[in-house]
Amino acid sequence: MEEKKIKKPSRQQVYTLLVQVGRKTGDGLPKGATGGALMIYASGVDEAEAVRETVAILKQAELAPLDVTGYGTLSEREEQGHDISDDERELMERALVENSVVVAQMTPFYDEADSIHDLDAPLH
Repeated sequence: MEEKKIKKPSRQQVYTLLVQVGRKTGDGLPKGATGGALMIYASGVDEAEAVRETVAILKQAELAPLDVTGYGTLSEREEQGHDISDDERELMERALVENSVVVAQMTPFYDEADSIHDLDAPLH
């Protein structure tokens, strides 16, 4: 008798994360930058796993993660009234399908006045 394997529905979800990074040799940030912020879509069974995977991958990429702010899943962001573009949705879908971490945007910081708190305005 042949047994059919029933594939369980994936518990993976995609989380929107904002990661502040500091400087580190070989980090690829522009000359003169003091650090930066990365907008990331990361898959995980929960936000904690998405954050752990993201930090591990960024460290492998010679970046120095300092702080992570989570903005939730697509549905959570929609419930909060965030305006989510088709491009964002495509990147989130890619992160889910590939079970990966997708860096959507990187913003370098150039002086002490720049900080992650400048980017704490609601996502649109």
